[in-house]
Amino acid sequence: MTPQELDALASDVVQRAPYEAAELLEAQKDEDAIAILEIINPLVGQQILRELDDRRRSELIAAAPVDKARQWMKNQEYPEDSVGWLMEPPVAVFRPHMTVRETIEAMRKLTKKAFITYGYVADESNKLVGVLVFRDLMLASPDKKLSEVMYPNIFWLNPEMALTDAMKSTLNRHFPVYPVCDEEGHLLGLVRGQSLFEARAIELSAQPGTMVGVHEEERLATPVKRSFWMRHPWLQFNLLTAFIAGAVVGLFEHTLDRVVILAAFLPILAGQSGNTGCQALAVTLRGLTLGDLKTGEERKLFFKEAMLGIANGAIVGLVAAIGMFVYAKTQSNPAALMLGVVVWFSMVASCVVSGLAGATIPLVLRKFGFDPATASSIFLTTATDVVSMGTFLGLATILI
Repeated sequence: MTPQELDALASDVVQRAPYEAAELLEAQKDEDAIAILEIINPLVGQQILRELDDRRRSELIAAAPVDKARQWMKNQEYPEDSVGWLMEPPVAVFRPHMTVRETIEAMRKLTKKAFITYGYVADESNKLVGVLVFRDLMLASPDKKLSEVMYPNIFWLNPEMALTDAMKSTLNRHFPVYPVCDEEGHLLGLVRGQSLFEARAIELSAQPGTMVGVHEEERLATPVKRSFWMRHPWLQFNLLTAFIAGAVVGLFEHTLDRVVILAAFLPILAGQSGNTGCQALAVTLRGLTLGDLKTGEERKLFFKEAMLGIANGAIVGLVAAIGMFVYAKTQSNPAALMLGVVVWFSMVASCVVSGLAGATIPLVLRKFGFDPATASSIFLTTATDVVSMGTFLGLATILI
């Protein structure tokens, strides 16, 4: 393929789900498939390699350059959302005793086959001891040792570090490339800053869909049949939870028959509490994603959402109560004032519970090993509908 054709194919690959991209690369020649895997974000490349069947994966690894093949296999040993999946092989690695002259000569050869940003100095056990900047290297005396030219103060990432943690630790550094080392400091690979933030953006882009039951692998190009089977099970689950909310309303059928005016405010109450819960859910998911929510700070989050629920519920509830009072008066309902009180109390209670539910659901999902965003909106809707309608109709039954 020409470079233009490879770029076009790479663009097509990254827009597909990993299993679809794997199917696309199945039919490509080895050299073209390898070139595509080298062009795209390393995280996406690893996802595609995992989706390939064992035979095709083995063929591509065998046909790839030795250093690249070795790196691909090593990366698979780490969790998918970790720095390890983004590693590229370190090319410009030198020993401390080498001279500047020897290093520059080696660099001239290496730059013909790889894009090099920094040079790295490692000892005989491959432990990273320094970083080389080209400007300093070129201006140094040719006979100087690298141990005299290198920067010994090194910042490096751990391969098992989560992408969120890695992104936070590099946020104020702005280096184009970061070395990746194990706990003892042995150089394992390199991660490009652009690849790191691209990978995090890919992960974040899947979150809004998972909140409502859209599979993270679904893309615009996903076939209708495949999208159907990804989405439909969650719709069936949502239907089941809707039956639960309907059953709660059914328990108070006699109250609705006696005070028909209550039915007009059910969707208002459910919509308001649902939106309150979604706000809390969005903030909690953002905190989990960015690492702002530390272990042990859950109580602080719950207290904040409870206070916000009381404040928002009191003010919104007052407006809704006035609306109920006016509407009931126009219907000549003798319990107009009490209906307003019921609406106010119900709105406050619903906003508090929905805020707490929005903060709790993703934490519970994470505790049980699930993605915190997985269909969280469906669980939240059920909780807010059951509580808001149950509280509203229950108070109406008792007080009116």
